Amino acid sequence: MIRALLWILSGILLGGIVHLSTVLAMPQAARQDAYSRLEPLTPVNTMVPLPAPTADGAIMPFMDPAFAQAVCRYDLGGGSIKLMAPVSQAYTSVTFYTRKSVAYYAINDRAAGRRTIELDLMTPEQHAEVPEDEDVTAADRLIIESPSTRGLIVLRALAPEPGLMPMARRALAAAKCQIQAVQ
Repeated sequence: MIRALLWILSGILLGGIVHLSTVLAMPQAARQDAYSRLEPLTPVNTMVPLPAPTADGAIMPFMDPAFAQAVCRYDLGGGSIKLMAPVSQAYTSVTFYTRKSVAYYAINDRAAGRRTIELDLMTPEQHAEVPEDEDVTAADRLIIESPSTRGLIVLRALAPEPGLMPMARRALAAAKCQIQAVQ
């Protein structure tokens, strides 16, 4: 009886280890992650509006049809990036992801407190090279450090009613994601 119970407990423990290791390995083994899906559709360091999801399909899974979305596939190898995004009438958010789809920073229009979300995205090395200027405070210049040189910036604008979707799309169309000129 004890021997059978020991075999059952060993089987459960081994099954748990296999399950946990499989779950942890899946993100690394996935070939159709967000970056790979968007690579053929989006040029580097350019904000591109995504088409609205339909009942037949969407570019990305779980896209909310109440949001207009735009994506910037960035590469910080050529320098830091300046992101400028006007906020929409209802709600606007910006989320930053690494190449492996790990979210590392997010901000919305209410946290930005302005009519435009403006920030600089750079690696820690690029941030260390930025000269310290007494005239520029942290409130004037928001600097985000990216843990990787490549990744995604996802901009979302809410259209609380279907008739307001053109307004949300116009706000996204005015957004810019480009390499910052060296000063």
